[in-house]
Amino acid sequence: MSDEFVDTNILIYAHDRSGGEKHVRSMALMERLAEDETGALSVQVLTEFYSAATRKLGLAGKVAEDIIADLRLWTIHRPGHADVIRSVQLQRRHKLNWWDALIVNSAMELGCRILWSEGLSHGRRFGSLTVRNPLV
Repeated sequence: MSDEFVDTNILIYAHDRSGGEKHVRSMALMERLAEDETGALSVQVLTEFYSAATRKLGLAGKVAEDIIADLRLWTIHRPGHADVIRSVQLQRRHKLNWWDALIVNSAMELGCRILWSEGLSHGRRFGSLTVRNPLV
C-alpha cells in the first residue's frame, strides 16, 4: 500500500474546530492515515502548519508543536537541492505556483499515489500521482 500525502490545508482543517464539515472530513482522513500508517507529508507542510496554526487558528505554540510531534511516525520528505530543481521544473511544466510545485515534488519523491489537497484541482494527475480533495 502506497503512502498518501497530505497538503497543509487539510492538516489545518483537521485542527480547526470551527471548520464544520471541512474539519470533520479532514480529521477523519488524518485518523485513517494514522491508523493505516500510510500518512505522508513534508517538512514544508509541517512548517506551514505551525505558522498557520499559531497565526490563523490561534493555537498556542506548544499545542502546535505537540501536533507536529504526533506526526513523527508519518513518512516525512526532507527536500534537498535536487528537489528544488525538480520543483522548478514542475512549476514551469505544469504552471503551478511555487509552493504547490514543492508539495507535488515531495509527494512524487515519496512514491505517493494520492495527494490530498483542497488547493489543487481534484483529479489532476502528475504521472502516477493523483490529487484528491477530501472536501468535495
